[in-house]
Amino acid sequence: MDLNSLNGIAKKMVEKGRGILAADESAPTCKKRFDSINLESTEENRNAYRDMLFTTDGMNEFISGVILFDETLRQSTLNDNTPFPKYLSDLDVIPGIKVDMGAHHLPGSEGEKITEGLDGLDGRLKEYYSLGARFAKWRAVINISDSTPSGACITANAHALARYAALCQENGLVPIVEPEILMDGEHSIQDSFMVTEEVLHTTFSELYLQNVEFEGMVLKPNMVMSGYECSEKANVDTVAEMTVTVLKRCVPSAVPGIAFLSGGQSDEDATAHLNKMNQILGENSPWNLTYSYGRALQAPALKKWGGQAMNVKDAQDAFYKRAKLNSLATHGKYDSSME
Repeated sequence: MDLNSLNGIAKKMVEKGRGILAADESAPTCKKRFDSINLESTEENRNAYRDMLFTTDGMNEFISGVILFDETLRQSTLNDNTPFPKYLSDLDVIPGIKVDMGAHHLPGSEGEKITEGLDGLDGRLKEYYSLGARFAKWRAVINISDSTPSGACITANAHALARYAALCQENGLVPIVEPEILMDGEHSIQDSFMVTEEVLHTTFSELYLQNVEFEGMVLKPNMVMSGYECSEKANVDTVAEMTVTVLKRCVPSAVPGIAFLSGGQSDEDATAHLNKMNQILGENSPWNLTYSYGRALQAPALKKWGGQAMNVKDAQDAFYKRAKLNSLATHGKYDSSME
């Protein structure tokens, strides 16, 4: 393992002013997105959609890396048939790959999930590296209810995240470690805080036990938020303050940066929360705080595109604007009047 190389990649992924585009939607997830614009989810249409995003002029000003799906890693640009990993690398955008096999029922629990995909992962990582990927992503899913999460669920998912991360570093890829506490449910922001704190503490304990080098990874956490169905929605300031507090308690300063997931927030909320956190931490932050958004970066572009080639430029303009606003948020310089 070359820690200097991993650290260099990780720092570049979270550098100020740039963030990560999550374009790793599986075929079923893509179908849901395409259903919203009445477009059939074929491999050709998925290729065209990703091409629209990746070939946006100036995209690399605000995007440091792109998380790809297995299918997308093997696809190419429409214009000159350049493989996406090479096209992105030539723009100084780091190609990455989602490697988990999804969240499945956790035996012995009620409604909890364990992420699978460790079997054969070493071989897959070697192939992905040869195809140009330089970082990977694995997502654990934790839900909050009256009876969950259980200690067993938190520990099992943290252990899997750590084993995945160790394998990544051994194969020269920076692991994005993503323990996501879902926003589904009626839980309060205080509930979210307590669960996020326990999950992050457990995750970093497991990472340490598996000899994962913190300098060569990126954390992709949820923000501390009240559940969708909670009667009392926390405001932007409260979300930012509580999220910063839990990060200070749990995340070692050796970690180069934190790239938040958007978790179903509106585009504007995801940007506003990131902006406020960067304002709170200022120049003395132990880590760079940036974005690793999927829908919160893509939604306006998808709507504008609608599957029509004639709409590509308008869709790219929408994507560029959303990326630029999030870039400003990494500096704490975003304002809602810019929307």
